[in-house]
Amino acid sequence: MGTTVATNALLEKKGDRFLYVTTENFQDILAIGTQARPELFNLNIIKPEPLYDQVLQVEERVTLELASDDPNQCEVDVDADENLHQTPSGNIIRVLKPLNKEKTYTDLKYYYDQGFTNIAVCLAHSFAYAEHEKQVEEIAKKIGYEHISLSSTISPSMGILNRGNSTCIDTYLTPHVQRYVDNFMSSFINEPVVQFMKSDGGLTDSKGFNGLNSILSGPAGGVVGFSKTAYDGHTPIIGFDMGGTSTDVCRFDGDLEINYDNNIAGVEIYAPQLQIHTVAAGGGSILKFENGLFHVGPESSSAHPGPACYRKGGPLTITDANLFLGRLDVSQFPKIFGPNANESLDEEITTKKFIELTKEINEASGKSFTAQEIALGFLDVANETMSRSIREITEARGYSTQDHTLTSFGGAGGQHCCAIAKKLGIKDVAIHKYSSILSSYGMTLADNSFELREPFNAEFTSSIVKDSSERVNSLIDQVEKHLKNQNTGDAGNLNIVVSLGLKYKSSNTVFPIVLDKDDDSVKIMDKFFATHKREFGFNLPSTTPVFVNYIRVRGTSTLYSNDDGYLYRKEVENAKTEGFLTASTDKFQDIFFGSKSTPSGMYYLKDLKPGTLIQGPAMIIDKTQTILVEPDSDAIITTNHVYIEVSVRGAHEKVDKKADQVINTDPILLSVFSHRFMSIAEQMGRTLQRTSVSTSIKERLDFSCAIFGPDGGLVANAPHIPVHLGSMQYAIQYQHNLWKGKLQPGDVLVSNHPEAGGTHLPDITVITPVFFNNEIVFYVASRGHHQDIGGIGITAMSPNSKELIQEGVSILSFKLVSNGEFDEAGIRKLFDEPAKYPGGSATRSIQNNLSDLRAQISANQRGILLVEGLFAEYGTVVVQHYMNAIRQNAEMAVRDFLREQYVVHKGKPLEAVDYFDDGTLVKVKITIDPVLGEALFDFEGTGEEVYGCMNTPAAITYSCAIYTLRCLINKNIPLNQGCLTPCKFNIPKGTILNPSEFVAICGSTIAGQRITDVMLRAFDICAASQGCANSFGFGTGGKNPYTGEVEKGFTFAEAIGGGVGAGPWGGKTADCCNVHCTNTRTTDVEIIEYRTPVIVTKWEIRQNSGGRGLYAGGRGATREIQARIPLRVSILSERRVFAPYGLKGGEDGARGLNLWYRLQKDGSYAVTRMNCKEIINIKAGDRVQINTPGGGGYGTPL
Repeated sequence: MGTTVATNALLEKKGDRFLYVTTENFQDILAIGTQARPELFNLNIIKPEPLYDQVLQVEERVTLELASDDPNQCEVDVDADENLHQTPSGNIIRVLKPLNKEKTYTDLKYYYDQGFTNIAVCLAHSFAYAEHEKQVEEIAKKIGYEHISLSSTISPSMGILNRGNSTCIDTYLTPHVQRYVDNFMSSFINEPVVQFMKSDGGLTDSKGFNGLNSILSGPAGGVVGFSKTAYDGHTPIIGFDMGGTSTDVCRFDGDLEINYDNNIAGVEIYAPQLQIHTVAAGGGSILKFENGLFHVGPESSSAHPGPACYRKGGPLTITDANLFLGRLDVSQFPKIFGPNANESLDEEITTKKFIELTKEINEASGKSFTAQEIALGFLDVANETMSRSIREITEARGYSTQDHTLTSFGGAGGQHCCAIAKKLGIKDVAIHKYSSILSSYGMTLADNSFELREPFNAEFTSSIVKDSSERVNSLIDQVEKHLKNQNTGDAGNLNIVVSLGLKYKSSNTVFPIVLDKDDDSVKIMDKFFATHKREFGFNLPSTTPVFVNYIRVRGTSTLYSNDDGYLYRKEVENAKTEGFLTASTDKFQDIFFGSKSTPSGMYYLKDLKPGTLIQGPAMIIDKTQTILVEPDSDAIITTNHVYIEVSVRGAHEKVDKKADQVINTDPILLSVFSHRFMSIAEQMGRTLQRTSVSTSIKERLDFSCAIFGPDGGLVANAPHIPVHLGSMQYAIQYQHNLWKGKLQPGDVLVSNHPEAGGTHLPDITVITPVFFNNEIVFYVASRGHHQDIGGIGITAMSPNSKELIQEGVSILSFKLVSNGEFDEAGIRKLFDEPAKYPGGSATRSIQNNLSDLRAQISANQRGILLVEGLFAEYGTVVVQHYMNAIRQNAEMAVRDFLREQYVVHKGKPLEAVDYFDDGTLVKVKITIDPVLGEALFDFEGTGEEVYGCMNTPAAITYSCAIYTLRCLINKNIPLNQGCLTPCKFNIPKGTILNPSEFVAICGSTIAGQRITDVMLRAFDICAASQGCANSFGFGTGGKNPYTGEVEKGFTFAEAIGGGVGAGPWGGKTADCCNVHCTNTRTTDVEIIEYRTPVIVTKWEIRQNSGGRGLYAGGRGATREIQARIPLRVSILSERRVFAPYGLKGGEDGARGLNLWYRLQKDGSYAVTRMNCKEIINIKAGDRVQINTPGGGGYGTPL
């Protein structure tokens, strides 16, 4: 059986009260999270609250002795130091501070006396060294705690954030789940054998069923069901589970895909779960027309009030559209609707609402749609939304949708499966007779499963199989024993799968490589290389070390076999050979398709014999489902399935139009293209993330991808990094004009120069033109932040730079690929250039730079293939028309917003000023023309360019404007060039916002935070956020300033979040976020210490740093590291002098503060205040503490 009791308790926050126990100075890690904002354009940032009631910091600390990124580390003699421990996982641990058992007992006893009986324990590096967690457990048991979850047992993996979240979820939910199970089992006189469905698709007994493994218990049954009933052993299948509020999609090709890094209710966890992608589009999704576009969801009518037809005053939904178009048989629905739950579906109110909505749309668009066309248009947009999620699990991973069979299940799936298949080019659909209850049916087909995993940190060598055999055999014995104890059978039906988690030394991406019995080290490495290349399209050089991250043993015990997937294929072939049976019906219903209603036969599944052919249009109905067979599609009935062959004749047919032919913009098709364009940009981003190697792109997600028209104007930019949003098009337009008439197919350009539309030099843009009939028809581009590009700094963000040449490689324009050939020699030469400058170094990571550039080319190629698919589907002229139309749509939304703001501010110009920390003035005056819906952003009076790194190319200001406007509009409008068309800019040349060609600019992305603050202040909307990105880094190596020699070394860099500005929306303002222009993720404490020779001594919320107000500003963060070897440390920061402003009587947020704790001979520390932009040389034992600014408060404090 399966249950949603854990899911509901988590979503409704009804789990059990518990105490969270963690290492001192890490009490806020779960509250801080990844630092990334969940919604990029929502100024009212809402982060999930931690699940614990109280947190206890215990005095203890361990760290990893060796740093993987340090090329100069020495061999360690474990036996020579009593504080070093070689763990079974292969890690060498240094105990910095043993657990203070006496204090831990006192503190745990205090909370026990306060009524706590459950605790979650997650200590730093306990995945490798669990001794301190076991000591805490022993103490807690003595005191009397009832439920104790240890992270070393629950989730033994590196990453204290995900491991801590996983442990908290287990503690929060397991007692709740166990009570549910106990109550259920107590209902029986003789206790039955009951198996429960886990999130990984396996069954377990009641003892093994807990809070962490039960969260996706319900959906997992559907995945198992579709995999067992629809897979024929050859053709991969796509699962399409459409419910009331959302749709789940998944893929199966012989093995259930299990994902370990998951996000549940906004919380990052590490636990085995089936790979299921959810999109907020279901039968209850609300239909809206906004800003000239059709929108379906993400808001849902839910069960109450439900769709309009439920007779409870609900809005129009997908269900209403299906009802209105004749795609539901009202007579089949019970009379359970209305306030007294005794009425039938209300067709009249649905019809009335669609007529009203049609009138509204026709008036707004100048069209003359019928109500049926409007309803069908909404279904088309809904189908595109759901197709977009399917493309993400197939095309985005390199699988063609056309090679799959679509398997539909869930209550509403049968009404949409034919249309979905046509959109994706899928030729057949398989629907099981139990499709609407397949989640339940799938549980009866599932296998028992159990897995164990142990960390294993060792370089992969030829002896790895032998070295790990003892541990592997021990895990196998434990897994087999566990499954046999569940009375599921003997060893004959047990299947054991052993996997090694392998990864490149420089990467955090770990691949589970299955070991077969005859595998030796060569075969295992071949599997790893093949897997890496399939996922990412490349392998690193053969000299790159590969490491083992873990050993995993997963056992399954097959309870029931099922041949449905094989049988329906055979039955279909037999029917085609022997001839089809025919079925007749005297019941017809008008169903609207295309532009007219068509009488369609209605058949009842129970009356149809295997081998029967039903030609569309038709409906096949039983008690729990309605299957729509669209025109030009045929349904074949088998014993257990309805098999539909979908004809492409019913799909959209390309209409070739001449370039000078007038095309009228269809708002329905415009809405579809909006989804398609954005989906392509998103898939480009996923390709870039998958194929890159650097931390900044692959893990911190510091990149953006976009599509551009033939003139270089932005068409669609996936919402990645805000500072890239409006600036990339200027880079493309610069290259478009520079290379006009000189490019050919197979050429790829690269640029990062501020004069060519760049932001700062680390953001390198790769641009690919696409040709048709020897003319450029569109561009694709990807911009990624390269962590090391050479220069005088320890990272690419050099706070001491004064001139552009000091900041690393600068590329005005370079043909990276010419006629399909990658110019490695040429680009290497450019990356070596910074070493020629006095004090400058070439990049320390040229292989990473080259790999990331190739990844950007791959991302562009992915976009090209997808856009070319659009051209093939709709025709070049039509696609280009909608490229322009979608920009016009965004333009219209911004013009309407500006007119509204003119009224709000009573026609007065919007003005604001602020200052950079060096005193440079930033001044803006926004004057709105209400007639044209235009605005002039005038920065006259802004201070001159500076002899420093905060100079800001004009492209940054454009990005800040488009970001600000999108936040203030607060509606789902397209992100493209049209957003800036109504905006004019006066940015005087020679100012800090439009500097001369050769000045330093690496701090420009941080300067963008101040520009955004000024614009928001002009609109008088909210207090200032931290106004900084706190670019912090450290490392070793590079060019020795005394000898001139290039020394081996490493670099590490990150952006540290701060407080969010409060606004009129009230509620709690978010702490410790990367705000406005950036949205990168933080690096986990344990990963920092694994890679670099530092100890993270503090990572916590900076108390009392948010500005006071009616609504207080969000609090900043405190990040402190201690060097274990001599290091160069870099900080590039702002808001250390001028505080983030409060608004409407709210007080300012706290200024940031950078401190250097210098270790003295007597063990004490001398505290030195650092400048906001500084590079220092620190010795082993020194500490650097970055205190980030808080957000300003809003409203007069009470």
